[in-house]
Amino acid sequence: MKFEQVVCVIAVVACFLGWTSAARAEDEPFHAAITGRETLTDDWFGLGRELEDLGISLELELTQVYQVNLRGGLSTHRRSGRYSGLYELELEVDTEKLFGLPGGTIAAEAEGGWSEGIDPPSVGSVFGVNYVADERCMPIILSQLWYQQSLLEGSLRVRLGKQDPTSWFDGNEYAGDETSQFLNSALVNNPTVPFPDEGLGIAAHLRPISWWYVAAGVFDAHAVDSQTGFNTAFHGPCDFFMIAETGISADVPLGEADLPGAYRVGLWYDPQSKDRLDGRGSKRDDVGFYFSADQVIWSSGDDEDHRNVGLFARFGLADGDVNEVKSFWSVGTACRGLIPTRADDVLGFGVAQGRLSGRAGFTTSHETAMELYYNASVTPWLSVSPSMQYVFNPGGDRDVSDAVVAGVRVHLSF
Repeated sequence: MKFEQVVCVIAVVACFLGWTSAARAEDEPFHAAITGRETLTDDWFGLGRELEDLGISLELELTQVYQVNLRGGLSTHRRSGRYSGLYELELEVDTEKLFGLPGGTIAAEAEGGWSEGIDPPSVGSVFGVNYVADERCMPIILSQLWYQQSLLEGSLRVRLGKQDPTSWFDGNEYAGDETSQFLNSALVNNPTVPFPDEGLGIAAHLRPISWWYVAAGVFDAHAVDSQTGFNTAFHGPCDFFMIAETGISADVPLGEADLPGAYRVGLWYDPQSKDRLDGRGSKRDDVGFYFSADQVIWSSGDDEDHRNVGLFARFGLADGDVNEVKSFWSVGTACRGLIPTRADDVLGFGVAQGRLSGRAGFTTSHETAMELYYNASVTPWLSVSPSMQYVFNPGGDRDVSDAVVAGVRVHLSF
């Protein structure tokens, strides 16, 4: 039995267990018991609430994506339609509740997926049209295992262990979650920042005042997410990716409501030796700059009504001698509750463009991607998101026609 079939069987079993659990609730209609719960299994059939009292949280999420290349790209016939998926199992422990250690958190994440998507055989994009499938065709792995300590009354957090650098850096409220927002990789993370895989590292986040923070991290530059990280961090080349970021929170007053926003700038340094794109030897000490911002521009102003409209933007610069994307920008919008009766639905639109290094052999100077998605919240634990993408100059090749990619994503929280 293939892995994706196993996942589907698990989903069916969970639905059955959820149905039987709901059927036993004499004081609540079946449909209300299922659709009104926060997770499909009602927090592991009540066991999760007992675990939370002990300081233990356990979450399982499944994201499935089907995409098809309708026009252009490398091919509209050769495996143009593909089904891919990603599952994530997250465990978090509050050390104060469980061990009496204040301010501590232990977290572990296991993940895996199937299918590399349609990019390599069909579209050929530099960015990647499906972040869910991007390098996630793998069996289950322990992708993260870290300890975090909160100090100075919560204003300082220090995290040590195997971790994802993007969880603290290059964040964005409207363009940073492939399970509910954009699918195109350029609208999830800045492609000019060469983030290493999940690996060993240490990061610190300090917020001395409510509206300003600074963060810095040091991570294994040779990390491989499917490994523990000790071999690459303590054996072979001793190279560590370093990054620093600062940002402000800006609440713009509008009548009785405040419109929240965040503005971030960062610098990164990668010391490892990289091959020059023109084939003339190698180069060390790669550096770059990035910017990320998001701002709410309209809000209903009602605490119980979360309808709002937000804008986002990103920018990045990198060395064109060793990086295929030497500069990058993206802009877009997200509208929550555009339909009055669908207050939790989100309509998003984004444009991203990367200036490609001429030393890498591209025949065009840039690749540009546009994406439109609608994330429909069917229940608190189920969302369905149709998506359309238009990719100009896929692969930076003038002989390849612009690609039109249609897809649908289904996300479940068990």
